Amino acid sequence: MTDPESFAHPDAELNRQALDYHAEPKPGKTGIMVTKPAATQHDLSLAYTPGVAEPVRQIHADPQNAYRYTNKGNLVAVITDGTAVLGLGNVGGLAGKPVMEGKAVLFKRFADIDCFDIEVHAKRPQEFIETVMRIAPTFGGINLEDIAAPHCFEIEQALIEQLDIPVFHDDQHGTAIIIAAGLLNALELQGKTLEESRIVVLGAGAAGIAAIRLLMGLGAHRNNIYCIDRQGVIHLGRKDLNPYKFGVAADTDKRTLADAMDGADVFIGVSGPDLVTAEMLASMAPRPVVFALSNPVPEIRPDLAKQVRDDLIMATGRSDYPNQINNVLGFPFIFRGALDVRASRINEDMQVAAVEALRALAHETVPEEVLAAYGLSELSFGPDYIIPKPFDPRLRERVPSAVSRAAVASGVARIPHSGA
Repeated sequence: MTDPESFAHPDAELNRQALDYHAEPKPGKTGIMVTKPAATQHDLSLAYTPGVAEPVRQIHADPQNAYRYTNKGNLVAVITDGTAVLGLGNVGGLAGKPVMEGKAVLFKRFADIDCFDIEVHAKRPQEFIETVMRIAPTFGGINLEDIAAPHCFEIEQALIEQLDIPVFHDDQHGTAIIIAAGLLNALELQGKTLEESRIVVLGAGAAGIAAIRLLMGLGAHRNNIYCIDRQGVIHLGRKDLNPYKFGVAADTDKRTLADAMDGADVFIGVSGPDLVTAEMLASMAPRPVVFALSNPVPEIRPDLAKQVRDDLIMATGRSDYPNQINNVLGFPFIFRGALDVRASRINEDMQVAAVEALRALAHETVPEEVLAAYGLSELSFGPDYIIPKPFDPRLRERVPSAVSRAAVASGVARIPHSGA
């Protein structure tokens, strides 16, 4: 197990504030709120016995009635085994609980979706799969979180195939969707296309492989994508590849990160700090796009990157630099759109719809309330604004609606889109 102390944030005051925030005035970040009157004897006779028997009978007669008479339709489970928590690694399910509670806060704050966080002790993927299968009837959707690769791929695929509610591994698809939306806008500004760009992805875990898959679905050519893990470029000649890495292997003689970076148009880092040198950045093609998303320390620091290249567009995972690639732009609104039409899954059509909605929103005039929230006087589409800000209220309208329409069009919705 990784020692969490080795990843301690250097700001002792921030650490203290975070502990106080989680402990006071009562422990944790979430709770349960009663949504119906419960002040009189009659109220209780409706909420519980004898009145509750009637919705039980209605649901028994038609399971779809659970969406009418219970909170199932607005309830998502955030489930982890704690094997890949933040940058802390395998800390276990219980230690991952603050992150899962935090995810629940974001679901509620940005999309008004109720959440239960569930931490699972499971040594093998099949144990985890069986646990989720048994509790799934409670929920309208399942958000898998902080599960290490390659088990995350096996777990998600099995649950998608066996459940009739959306299953979404945010570390894979949420990250990929935000990367894709920002990248398409950055390439537009740089006068390049996804189809023609040479792309380097440093990191072959959940986010890296999912990003490659989505970018290929959007038009990127497999032969133009080089994925790098700890052993170097993932190429077809390697004998150590699992099926997921083999699926992104390139037919190339490039072997190192430096080899791959030479002449590349795009760098996407989902790996670790300070892995890209100034020399590597200098070797990239004119007008490069650099997404250094390792957090809190990027693969190359923005100050250094901008000293080396004045023609780049850069994004990080941090909120204190422009162009933060943040999953909160995606998962609350994607689930909102899926739940609103009772989708049976979140498919690629719905993911692409989210990409396009996010991409388009960045082109529009930024509302004054967003500028005020970030202490800005001006913000418009350009090198320092390629993706919407998380507190943009238009996200709640645009992204869910696009996702809902895609669910209906692709045949996975059970009810019509209300905006149709």
